[in-house]
Amino acid sequence: MGRKILLLWAFCITGFSWGQKNIYENRKFDELSKDHQVLAIVPFITSLDLEQDIGAQERANLAKKEGFAVQNALETYFSKRKKRKRFIVDFQNIEDTNAILMQNGIEYSNLDIYTTKQLCEILKVDGIISGTLSLNILLSNGVPTDFNFLDYFSGDANYGRIGVKVSDGTTG
Repeated sequence: MGRKILLLWAFCITGFSWGQKNIYENRKFDELSKDHQVLAIVPFITSLDLEQDIGAQERANLAKKEGFAVQNALETYFSKRKKRKRFIVDFQNIEDTNAILMQNGIEYSNLDIYTTKQLCEILKVDGIISGTLSLNILLSNGVPTDFNFLDYFSGDANYGRIGVKVSDGTTG
C-alpha cells in the first residue's frame, strides 16, 4: 500500500506541474525560511465526497486515514529528495510528530484548531507542512482501473484537490 501512495503522490506532483495549479508564495518566503533547519509534516485535513453511501463515522475514519496517508507520502517524497541533497532542511520523523501531537492532546479531529505558531512550539520545529485534501476517491486504495494519464495531465481526471502549505513557525 505504501508504494501505491508514493506512486500516486509522484503522479500528483507531476500532474500538478502539467495540469491546473495555483501557486501562491509569500514575497518574503526566502527571508522567512532562510534559517529553517527542521520542518514537521502534519496530517492533512481531508474531506471526502464519495459515491458510496457510508455513515458519518466511517466517512470520518476514511478521511483521517487519507490525511495520514498523504502525510506519509510526503515524508517519503521529501526523504528521497533529501538523500539527493535537494533540500537544505531536515524533516521531523512523522512518527515523532504524531506522538508529540498525541502527548499534547492534539488529535486529527482537533488539529485544525491550533495555530501554526502553536504547533511549531509544541513540535519544536521551525515550520510545518500542512494542507487540505478534498477527494471523491480513496487515494490510499490506489488509482482507479479506468485511470487515463492523458485525462490526468490535462486536468480532466477530477479526483479532487490538494492544497499544500509550508508555514513559518515564528510568524505563522
